[in-house]
Amino acid sequence: MPFSPVQPEDEGFMALALDEARRAAGHGDVPIGAVVVSAGEVIARACNERQRRRDPTAHAEILGLQAAAGTLGTRHLTGATVYVTLEPCPMCAGALVLARVARLVFGAQDPRAGAALSLYNIVADRRLNHRVAVTPDVLAEPCADLLRAFFAARRQPDGRP
Repeated sequence: MPFSPVQPEDEGFMALALDEARRAAGHGDVPIGAVVVSAGEVIARACNERQRRRDPTAHAEILGLQAAAGTLGTRHLTGATVYVTLEPCPMCAGALVLARVARLVFGAQDPRAGAALSLYNIVADRRLNHRVAVTPDVLAEPCADLLRAFFAARRQPDGRP
């Protein structure tokens, strides 16, 4: 599927995902947040909880998809848009495809592990039975700044930036 143009509501929903990312940082997780929207309404919000749950799969996107599926009562999130502050990794990109999400909107690109544009493009792979429309770089700088500040603080001996 080709790139999807930026929609008027994208920055507002990405701002909510940034709030979720800040919540993750508050409990020591990498600050990544996700919001799932269906029919113009937020149906799920989540943040990274890998540290909190001691679970390598507790990425914001996975937790958001799980919550959205529970809300809608189906594993297929047809018509839904997922907003996430960082380009999804291969696991999360695969989950978006399996959930049949219509559209992915992400903030910062991830040249090391991104699987929706940067390193791989799982969400648009024609060999799979579903493709996800992608809108990259929405509020990319605030999303990237949050990640940079988090990792800079972790490199300081006293934990402060």
